[in-house]
Amino acid sequence: MPVRTLIVDDDFMVARVHRGLVERVPGFTVVGEARTGAEALEMVERLRPELVLLDIYLPDMSGIDVLRDLRGPAGGEDLPDVDVLVITAARDGVTVRQALRGGAVQYLIKPFEPAELTERLQEYAGLRRHLDGEGAADQAAVDRAFGAVRPAARSAKTMPKGLTRQTAELVERTLSDRTATGRGQEEGGMSATECAAATGVSRVSARRYLEYFVETGQVEVRLRYGTAGRPERRYHWSG
Repeated sequence: MPVRTLIVDDDFMVARVHRGLVERVPGFTVVGEARTGAEALEMVERLRPELVLLDIYLPDMSGIDVLRDLRGPAGGEDLPDVDVLVITAARDGVTVRQALRGGAVQYLIKPFEPAELTERLQEYAGLRRHLDGEGAADQAAVDRAFGAVRPAARSAKTMPKGLTRQTAELVERTLSDRTATGRGQEEGGMSATECAAATGVSRVSARRYLEYFVETGQVEVRLRYGTAGRPERRYHWSG
């Protein structure tokens, strides 16, 4: 049976994007979308999903409060057991710790590459199959269930294969200057295409350097939605 999934996000466009990503992963189906915390709790009780993709920033209550209500006495005995995958722009330590204490199975920071959500859903589905199967779980499965296995963050001093320090510094200067001059504007930042034109490298190379800086925590990505197609990734230097 497919994993019944509920999406909780107050932005209907973001929720629609998440629905499309989830429904492209074999073994998952979206049973509903909630725009508020109260609606999320009501839909969990009524639709009985097995997984909730939960935003933290909701108009009526925090996603952390939703998580607590699902786990604590406030939820009552009528709410089913449900796993929660947090998807949010909140990245402060307090919120992350609260999500961990609340029992979130994963925490994905917006914006993200579609492949990142796909990978987490596939890992979650594999873990469910392993733990729901007959026999005892091995240590690797238990580690995954408790979040002990995490990809190591790349050091800012370690350049990936194929990237050079000189070109990285060029991209850094170009993006930091653009971010500084565009600060206060709604759009700001640069796309990979704009970065390629400004630095003289190919678009593919520019994208690799920009994503490297995202991985090291020096660049933030914000999505700009157009009238059609996938949202554009815009990169902002944060240092």
